[in-house]
Amino acid sequence: MMSAIWTVAKKELLDLFRDRKTMMLGLFLGPIVMPALILGMGAMAEKKMRTQLESTLELPVVGAEHAPNLVAFLKGRNIEAKPAPQDPDREVRDQTWDVVLRIDPEFGEQWRASRSAKVELIYDSSRQDSQIPVNRLRGVLLEYSRTVGALRGINRGVSPEAGFAVQVGQRDVATPEARRGMLLAFLPYLLILFSFLGGAALVIDVTAGERERQSLEPLLATPAARAAIMSGKILAACLFGMLSLLLIVLAFKFSFQFAPGPLQLVDVTLPVMAQLLFVLLPMVLIGTTLLTLIAASVKSVKEAQSYMSVLMFLPIVPTIMLMVNPIKNQLWQFAVPFLAQNQMILKLVRSEAISAQEWGVYLAAGFGLGLVLWLLAARLYHKERLAISA
Repeated sequence: MMSAIWTVAKKELLDLFRDRKTMMLGLFLGPIVMPALILGMGAMAEKKMRTQLESTLELPVVGAEHAPNLVAFLKGRNIEAKPAPQDPDREVRDQTWDVVLRIDPEFGEQWRASRSAKVELIYDSSRQDSQIPVNRLRGVLLEYSRTVGALRGINRGVSPEAGFAVQVGQRDVATPEARRGMLLAFLPYLLILFSFLGGAALVIDVTAGERERQSLEPLLATPAARAAIMSGKILAACLFGMLSLLLIVLAFKFSFQFAPGPLQLVDVTLPVMAQLLFVLLPMVLIGTTLLTLIAASVKSVKEAQSYMSVLMFLPIVPTIMLMVNPIKNQLWQFAVPFLAQNQMILKLVRSEAISAQEWGVYLAAGFGLGLVLWLLAARLYHKERLAISA
């Protein structure tokens, strides 16, 4: 039986590599697009962040005449006051300005009376690109408040420390790998998508496509067992999918290695590469067996391809779920398809240890689901109507 499986797998791979256009797209599209996408987005985000932090922040100020000292302090921190807009709320909503500062008309009176003078920040919290300017302005205002408060205390013979009942220290235990891993939260989705659907074209073609071309019936009429024929096709798709993933991981390694300093997000060592491929192996098996099941149950290649839009949505579900509702790692997560791969890849990217129990649950669930799908596909392969084209 193993001889038949290898014979079928070799035949399918040879047929695929004869079609050079399909082979090139399947093997090299991912290695080119994925690193370019990640590095391109990273470069844009890094450039925008550096620009917002280092450039002069133009700040519309309502009531600047009420607090000339504050306006001068802001200028010393590279924040330039601009004339007040007619309708600050509307202009912030229209994205004319990221943030507007409104100074209370009683600011001067409150300041001279050593009371808390009021200012208001007008911004749109739903805009991601306004967070850096808002936080930058908030930090400068906090610095101004502490400076003035300390000077007031010194003027009255009070130690500046009297205004701080508790001094709070902070110690961030996040590793550099973990902080970089936060920037690559979407990396698992891309890897899972390519492993899940990497062999889709081959899987659909060797079942639904061969049935349309009426070349499947002679193959099923050979003495080889139908389960062996199906397994050979699945093996060919798995080998092709793993080869594509290997090229993708190698592309990541070299692109991150030669990227500019701020974009050297992950050091993909050979052990990490091997673990990534091992983690994605069950997903490759699940994807090929599921697509084989679909291709064997539909009447045409067009109908099989219609399922692709739904299947492409599945890998992004855990990414969206974790963004909306972050949860701590629990053992049951490593048994849930797509979520398990997401958690395993994030652990590897963040250089976190994966316990033997987590490995065991993950591999048992992944290969177990692949076996169930293989058995369901094998049942369809044994039905006589499989060889009949629509």
